[in-house]
Amino acid sequence: MHIKKDDTVLVITGKDKGKKGKVLKAMPKDGKVIVEGVNIQTKHQKQTRTAASEIKHQEGPVDVSNVMYYDSKAKAPTRIGYKIEGGVKKRVSKKTGALID
Repeated sequence: MHIKKDDTVLVITGKDKGKKGKVLKAMPKDGKVIVEGVNIQTKHQKQTRTAASEIKHQEGPVDVSNVMYYDSKAKAPTRIGYKIEGGVKKRVSKKTGALID
């Protein structure tokens, strides 16, 4: 999976198309990411002895194929490639050729 936690991504399809956000959590086994402010879902919290009932709004998972890495230097979404430098695999922006990590 090319997207990692704390990357800035752009949603390229779905109801939140065009929104940018930071990746809060990456789930590589499921092929999903949770992006800040995207795919907001409503959760009803039952009342407990210590807390009152409430309606929470939180981000739901988005399929990784529906988001694209946002290159802040090019100010555009870009694909990600890999380059090996000194025996270490590094991520590279396909649009600018700059190192991401």
